Amino acid sequence: MTEIAQPLEKTFLQKHGNKFPALLFWIGLIVAYNWYATTNNLSPIEVVQSALDFMTDSLWGPLIYISLYSARPLILFPSTILTLAGGFVFGPFLGVLYTIIASNISSTIAFYVGQYFGEGLLQDNGSGGLLQNYARRMRENSFETVMIMRFIFLPYDMVSYLAGFLKIKYLPFILATALGSIPGTIAVVSFGASIEHFDGGLRTLNPVTLAVSVGLLILSIGLSRLFKKKEEISEA
Repeated sequence: MTEIAQPLEKTFLQKHGNKFPALLFWIGLIVAYNWYATTNNLSPIEVVQSALDFMTDSLWGPLIYISLYSARPLILFPSTILTLAGGFVFGPFLGVLYTIIASNISSTIAFYVGQYFGEGLLQDNGSGGLLQNYARRMRENSFETVMIMRFIFLPYDMVSYLAGFLKIKYLPFILATALGSIPGTIAVVSFGASIEHFDGGLRTLNPVTLAVSVGLLILSIGLSRLFKKKEEISEA
């Protein structure tokens, strides 16, 4: 009897080669931004300063801010600096509103970028590998895990990329991100609103606003401990 030839298993390049152009484009964006900043001797704060004039006293200011914030993870630009700028330009109330909108859009972009590049790389085949076990645990407790990560201020984009890479569901990810980021967003935006000059030097700070910011940071850390304890009890 003639044996049926088994199809050859595809190589890594055959499986994922179509992602390389997108990866090269993404790397190109990061390199281009860093080249521009280095060539012009600009720090991240100075880069934001150059955009402040376009955001201040302009009808297009909120749209420019949200657009810059949304695209920020693609060049790995620090979220904290733009969040401070949001408070500085728009004040504590509108600053929080615009930042929440922008941060959720930026998280969504980073999530789907991570999902695209992670597709097919992590196979949930029941093996007991460390990464597979962590991915499975994160999928089973997506909301609580992401919420804790947001509360304890882990690198914002890293959490979004990791969540997409590990293929957790989008809805619990974005809900946990939206809720878990609120205390930190209010704290940082309020801190930004208390700065008189956005030039890297904190010349004038409102003590009340500063106290609120510190209080919210403490609240966020406390909530992370509460959720962590709840998660440990449920796993026991």
